[in-house]
Amino acid sequence: MATIEQVKALLRANFENDQEKFKTIALQIGAHEAKIGHTASAREIREIVQNPKYSSKNKIAKLNNKNSILEPKSSEAVFSDLVLTEDLQAKIKRIIHEYKKKELLRKNGLKNRSKLLITGEPGTGKTMTASVLATELDLPLYVIQIDKLVTKYMGETSIRLRQVFDQIYEVQGIYLFDEFDAIGSDRSLDNDVGEMRRILNSFLQYLENDDSYSIIIAATNNPTILDKALFRRFDDILEYSLPDIAQIEKLFKMKLKGFASNDTFIDEVYLAASGLNHADIVKICEDAIKFSILDVKDISKELVLTYIQDRKNLYRYKGA
Repeated sequence: MATIEQVKALLRANFENDQEKFKTIALQIGAHEAKIGHTASAREIREIVQNPKYSSKNKIAKLNNKNSILEPKSSEAVFSDLVLTEDLQAKIKRIIHEYKKKELLRKNGLKNRSKLLITGEPGTGKTMTASVLATELDLPLYVIQIDKLVTKYMGETSIRLRQVFDQIYEVQGIYLFDEFDAIGSDRSLDNDVGEMRRILNSFLQYLENDDSYSIIIAATNNPTILDKALFRRFDDILEYSLPDIAQIEKLFKMKLKGFASNDTFIDEVYLAASGLNHADIVKICEDAIKFSILDVKDISKELVLTYIQDRKNLYRYKGA
């Protein structure tokens, strides 16, 4: 059992935000527990102290104090929330399964899939997939802020990129490079500049040499402009598309069950929503539910069709 002096030292280290001192004292307590024969307690203390999930917050904060590159994101989505093709679902299940068995794979000279490229139109589930992986694997999710990663000063972006990959190695988690084409575009493009080529070369090197326990995800809406050398660096490429009729039906039933009348779940509604992305359909359902709650009325087919048309009109106004 910890002495009162050790307890006071722990409290001081905590309020002084001295993580290293806190860890040292905790390990001393664990060593004492082991010495008096409490091996289970000693092991539990050591596992808690060394668990990346508990140390990641302070390490990430240290990097963010410098340049705010990494943004922590909450992750509550679960696998059943994804409405994707069977092929994509199988690939995501494989990623989850391999991660959970990563130690077994490493013992046999293999590594789990941990470097993923996700492509597809906006609103088709790319970011949500990162959130699902974080939830299912009980890992923190961090989004790399590309606009804060890339600077106008020669060499500074490469330094920041090195810092990000240091964090990826030190802090186990899901790391999402959203809008990845900003740094991953083809080096042969006429409008490319030398600095961006150096940044991409650095990224390729860091990605290839990565041996962390983290999962790195690069997401883009425009894979056609990515440098060809990137594709072989990734373990898996997940190609997302607009939902088909079966997926549209599943989305409406998932979101409106218990709120809408039975005549809402018909082909007329699903066909009307064809061409919209997953996020559009979720937004339609949320708007309909808000109407139902505020007006104390069931959601009708006519109401849903109205919201579908409103959503499609937004694209017309945007010139899409």
